[in-house]
Amino acid sequence: MSGSVHDYGSDIYTEADGDDDTLANLGPLRPLAGTWTSAEGADVHPIGPGSDINDPVIGDDEHSPYVERYELQPIDPQTNGPQLLYGLRYHTHIVRPGEVETFHDQVGYWLWEPAAGMVLHSLAIPRGQVVLAAGPAEPDATEFEVRAEGGSEMYGILSNPFLHQAFQTVSLRMRVTVHGDGTWSYEEHTEMRVPGREGLVDHVDRNRLRRIAEPTPNPLAAVTDGRGGA
Repeated sequence: MSGSVHDYGSDIYTEADGDDDTLANLGPLRPLAGTWTSAEGADVHPIGPGSDINDPVIGDDEHSPYVERYELQPIDPQTNGPQLLYGLRYHTHIVRPGEVETFHDQVGYWLWEPAAGMVLHSLAIPRGQVVLAAGPAEPDATEFEVRAEGGSEMYGILSNPFLHQAFQTVSLRMRVTVHGDGTWSYEEHTEMRVPGREGLVDHVDRNRLRRIAEPTPNPLAAVTDGRGGA
């Protein structure tokens, strides 16, 4: 996607003044704050020929249901000189139904840049891959999409040498939808080049999550309203 930069002026050092209350300034990310769960996850990913897998298989793709716990907690406002970001630190943990072994684990940040009207999404997984994706959004949007492309120096994808060779991630796009019943859902498409497969392989993940716990105020906000420590 485009790497255009919002015009913050010529002073790149003076820090912006932020609001201590992150939850009040998250724009389209506000409905995502809290702890969520769902057993309705659906994953489609490539597998090799002759794999001994009991799940339904179509062609060279495995279709797997999953159970997810997704926690998003507000962080204090962040500044890069005049650039101001409000955000949620997140951790999502996924297992197959009835199992305890981790199927997927991921950490990162969802960030809102009010001046630019941009949502940023960072992720890191313990298989040696990191991504920074972004996309435009209105402050009251109930649907938005973030994208990243391999080779980009701004909103891009980095993998360890084996992943880059065997499952090269070309692009990532993730669409988030906030629903009127208080749930939210995502659909993520990761396009990969896989040896022996013609064209790009579309690795798809989708889920609809329900809140099980409210968010905890960020440290500055907690101090302001008397719930913080020293």
